[in-house]
Amino acid sequence: MSAISIVLVAIVAFLAGVEGILDEFQFHQPLVACTLIGLVTGHLIPCVMLGGSLQMIALGWANIGAAVAPDAALASIASAIIFVEGGANTSDIGTAIGLAVPLAVAGLFLTMIVRTISVAIVHVMDAEGAKGNLGRVDMWQIIAVCLQGLRIMLPAIALAFIPASTVKSFLASMPSWLTDGMTIGGGMVVAVGYAMVINMIATREVWPFFIIGFVIAAITQLTLIAIGALGVALMLLYLQLEGKGGSSNGSNGASGTGDPLGDILDDY
Repeated sequence: MSAISIVLVAIVAFLAGVEGILDEFQFHQPLVACTLIGLVTGHLIPCVMLGGSLQMIALGWANIGAAVAPDAALASIASAIIFVEGGANTSDIGTAIGLAVPLAVAGLFLTMIVRTISVAIVHVMDAEGAKGNLGRVDMWQIIAVCLQGLRIMLPAIALAFIPASTVKSFLASMPSWLTDGMTIGGGMVVAVGYAMVINMIATREVWPFFIIGFVIAAITQLTLIAIGALGVALMLLYLQLEGKGGSSNGSNGASGTGDPLGDILDDY
């Protein structure tokens, strides 16, 4: 990996680490992070495919109370770097997905360390705030956020300096039963992610569109632009049908469809 690519990878990794806390521009999401790594390293399309697969896994990762979810930022950045150093072959996507899961656990350990340090920083900020030093409060807040970026950037730089030949030999030395198992397991986890999405948003009204989508996916001649245009057309069709259904029964759109989330959104 060239020096310019390493610098750009470090910037992307830093932004992903920061966004893991801020959640403003979603740079830490696998689809975005892997795409950016592919863009700065010259392997855009394979990394987009990797990011899409990892995104379906990360949909099930969420912070619940005091329980922190596995770190999607480190999993995305580190697995994308290893994937690129290994040659960015699409046949290695399953292996990269298999490596992403332990990397996510490692990232969880790192973020716990940084969050512990942030507790001490918060006490310093309280002391500065009591003195009226608002500028120093802002400074310590920026330092705390930058620490979250460094927890992703430093491992990313370390991985970027590993020679590509070393990574390729490591991937080649993995036995076939392990790589095949990672590929199968990664595919199963992605399927679980799809099932979770469908379980969250599926209603009687949208099931026909799910079926249409799976049928259209088998048509390989369609470009992404064509699929996007078709999706917009189906969305407009759904909105038109929903509006007519609402006007006929005296209710607004989603009300009375049996979808509680739709009824709540309709109330707003």
